[in-house]
Amino acid sequence: MSKYLLNKFLFTVDRDPELVERYREEPRATVEMWEAEYANRILGCHTGESSTWLRFDDVEREALAAHDYPKLFELGAHPFLTLTLFIAMFERDHPPLGFQKEYARRLSHMSLPYPDIAT
Repeated sequence: MSKYLLNKFLFTVDRDPELVERYREEPRATVEMWEAEYANRILGCHTGESSTWLRFDDVEREALAAHDYPKLFELGAHPFLTLTLFIAMFERDHPPLGFQKEYARRLSHMSLPYPDIAT
């Protein structure tokens, strides 16, 4: 498991409106494409520099493909990254602040100490 890679996915997808829409409409295909094309790019570097070892495990891949943000939080994904991305994808389907309330409701089973979000 790699909290770094989960957070990198959430961060990079959230900053690209086309990827946000693609992830909303085709989550599994987007996760597979992102893992193949973006996972091993070094953040902040020019193209051409990459690593070769970063991969999602099956649990991470399935949570991302299912838009399962409570599971992502349990896996250690940063809650601000999940919240901002999922607001971008699903706020339009809810009344004002409706998605934020749904997010809080679905995470309400969590209690302190929260999962470690350090990468």
